[in-house]
Amino acid sequence: MSSPRVRKIADRIQVIVAEMLERRIKDPRLGFVTITDVRLTGDTQQATIFYTVLDQGPDQEGAMARSAAALESAKGLLRSEVGKQLGMRHVPSLTFVADALPENARHLDEVLAKAREHDAAVAAAREQAQYAGEADPYKKPREAGDDDLDDELDDDLDDELDDTETGEERA
Repeated sequence: MSSPRVRKIADRIQVIVAEMLERRIKDPRLGFVTITDVRLTGDTQQATIFYTVLDQGPDQEGAMARSAAALESAKGLLRSEVGKQLGMRHVPSLTFVADALPENARHLDEVLAKAREHDAAVAAAREQAQYAGEADPYKKPREAGDDDLDDELDDDLDDELDDTETGEERA
């Protein structure tokens, strides 16, 4: 739908079909149907209408099948009403497609719940974790008590320098 005109027509078709399902279509097979989107081809000849059916108890698949059959049987009445209200020369043919949005949302909720559980497990493991080495692995500036080590190192260096000056090597 590249042009704004096509988008306006698609929006109007969505409103017309939703009102018709709410007020004029009295098929008992039709559940709580919600029109979620309408996609229209660029030449306005084909309209794909996406719909969802709210939960009808434990038999969700049966409710979807019954609603799909009711929409297919009401397709002619819906198309004629769309043609009357739009006033177009060529009325688009209607195709009803069950929207996968609820299943995708449910799947994303499950994935997010698993991620939250994994994050909680990592946080619990982090609470009991200990450092592999010292608690603070960074070098610190020398303190006043470290002078004894400096003196020993200085003595060792002086001895090595004396030995190299005399030509002797340590064994």
